[in-house]
Amino acid sequence: MDFHYTRTEATTAAPAAVWALWSDPGTWAAWDPAVDAVTLDGDFAEGAAGTMVLSGGIETPFTLEVVEPGARYLDQLTMGELVIRIDHVVVATETGSDVTVTTAISGPGAQDIGPLVTRDAPTAMATLVAMAEGRPPA
Repeated sequence: MDFHYTRTEATTAAPAAVWALWSDPGTWAAWDPAVDAVTLDGDFAEGAAGTMVLSGGIETPFTLEVVEPGARYLDQLTMGELVIRIDHVVVATETGSDVTVTTAISGPGAQDIGPLVTRDAPTAMATLVAMAEGRPPA
């Protein structure tokens, strides 16, 4: 059985400010407590691959499956038989943007690993939004 989790945060930051953080993997560890380090081979573009080191020292390959500059990216991590796809979407609003992140996990144990993978999502999104707004994270 698959696992799905979606969270949306409103921000006064423009989509470009959110995108600037998302499209620079060097910032990911600054706003996502689940990530220790990221290396991307090449530009932030569809099909680019890299390695993500998750907290606890877990190293996993990832690929950028979808990149729509300024609006959306979807990355896929493969951990054995588990496939984790994280879709990031930013949409302009009258007061800034809505930031939505959807995590979908498939493979054996997806229901068990899902809550562990997404437990830091509220903190990650709050920190991302704070950084995009130019204020210190809470």
